[in-house]
Amino acid sequence: MPLAYYSRAASQEFWSEHWAGEDVRALVDVARVSPLTSIIERALPPRGRLLEAGCGLGPYVILLRERGRAIAGVDWSLDALGRCKAAAPAAPLAVMDLGALAMGDGVVDAYVSLGVVEHDPRGPAAIVAEAARVLAPRGRLLLSVPYWNGVRRLCACHLAREARRLRDAGGEFYQFAFTRREIRTFLEAHDFRVLSFHPYDPARMPRKALARLVGRPRRDASPLPNVEVNPTERATRGALRPVVKRLAYSQVSLRLFGHMILAVAVRS
Repeated sequence: MPLAYYSRAASQEFWSEHWAGEDVRALVDVARVSPLTSIIERALPPRGRLLEAGCGLGPYVILLRERGRAIAGVDWSLDALGRCKAAAPAAPLAVMDLGALAMGDGVVDAYVSLGVVEHDPRGPAAIVAEAARVLAPRGRLLLSVPYWNGVRRLCACHLAREARRLRDAGGEFYQFAFTRREIRTFLEAHDFRVLSFHPYDPARMPRKALARLVGRPRRDASPLPNVEVNPTERATRGALRPVVKRLAYSQVSLRLFGHMILAVAVRS
């Protein structure tokens, strides 16, 4: 069984609040340099119609359109799509239920869903079945979910106890985390053949653990904007950044710490 997390239900109100402080164009800039973007672009078919299901504020819809791809975005949040439309008026967007898309059978060549299906307390089956329906034969599915990685496996008993404690204290279902085997099982149940798995976002778990350990800094504790950083310190940071990134994205680090995992599959 996948690990369940409890805190607050991932409702439309939750996502509106979650995205409230985000800048759409800043998210697009992050996507430009993200290692995930390279994985996505390599996995997509060279041409054809693309759909991002659960696109939220739409940074990948905007970025991939800028790069010449025919992509549309759907989400259940009118607020999120409105903000995306304000940043990119030409982006084709629509409010839809991902479990009942207002689209014909086999009309898209690739279906992208990043961090969406894990929030359905009934499991991913309904959304994955609908993805299979709208995909053309041999169409590509790119689907990411929280990853039951090495560290989570080591902490399985603690995480399960904490989940029960939060649930019993009135916490609402938030999301599942899945193993590779569980992902393969629910995809194959809907006639997908998994081609590859790609863990990503290895810094999130260590960063959150460190924040809990040292406590979050006060708002007034950030460096003053007009204080010059020591040139030697700046050069050292710049030299270390690519080394740290290579270590973080090594296979060992990704298996241990990858917060999310992207499955690439083809519709049989």
